[in-house]
Amino acid sequence: MTMSSECIITGRNSVSEALRAGRSITKLYLANGRPSQPLQRIYEIARERGVTVEMVPSKVLQRLAGGTAHQGVVAVAAAIDFADLTEVLADAADKGKVPFLVLLDGIEDVHNLGAIIRTAECAGVDAILLPKRHSAPVNETVGKTSAGAVEYMPIVQIGNSTRLLKELKKRGFWVIGADMDGTVDYFHSSLTAPVILVIGSEGRGISRLVKETCDVLVQIPMFGNVNSLNASVAAALLMYEVVRQRRL
Repeated sequence: MTMSSECIITGRNSVSEALRAGRSITKLYLANGRPSQPLQRIYEIARERGVTVEMVPSKVLQRLAGGTAHQGVVAVAAAIDFADLTEVLADAADKGKVPFLVLLDGIEDVHNLGAIIRTAECAGVDAILLPKRHSAPVNETVGKTSAGAVEYMPIVQIGNSTRLLKELKKRGFWVIGADMDGTVDYFHSSLTAPVILVIGSEGRGISRLVKETCDVLVQIPMFGNVNSLNASVAAALLMYEVVRQRRL
């Protein structure tokens, strides 16, 4: 996930996952004073991996964190590279998996992006497809919201979403779009084939051209006065419907 030459990771869980995942950490900053048990463990892992650790006042951590909650630890890490889709699909084939991709069409809120990445990693999604335009940046807030899942979840940056979907359809993928005006309830759609779930933005939904490329549009039934779900919640329901059907 190329963002810059370096990026900042804040918070105990995010930093721990970055270290466990083998992320290239150039320096670790810990709050002065007697460390709590979680911070002590982070310190030990960092030293085992040869990471330089510096104890600093809280005000230094606050400055480095840029206003996010640092929980006593900030790491400076090398930027992550975006994954290659060809390699992702080859890896799935090597594992004997039926491919499972999620395309985010217009998700511009970093908290939603982080939450979706977290659920995708838990649900065994092979990759998140993230358009270069009209997408939230993969930054430290995304990493924190994902509870460290961004360190494990392959994210593929794509150009033209419609063109890519058409190419993947030729390779046997079934493209399922989540839409309020969908004609099929999500749990009545077959999701056991190679599948791409398309999640649109909360305000605009799926863009017109992408919507027209979907094989089927599914809806999540609504029974209350509010007629839509948060994008990350809708994505979670759909992802775990794929999991449910494939475990039957």
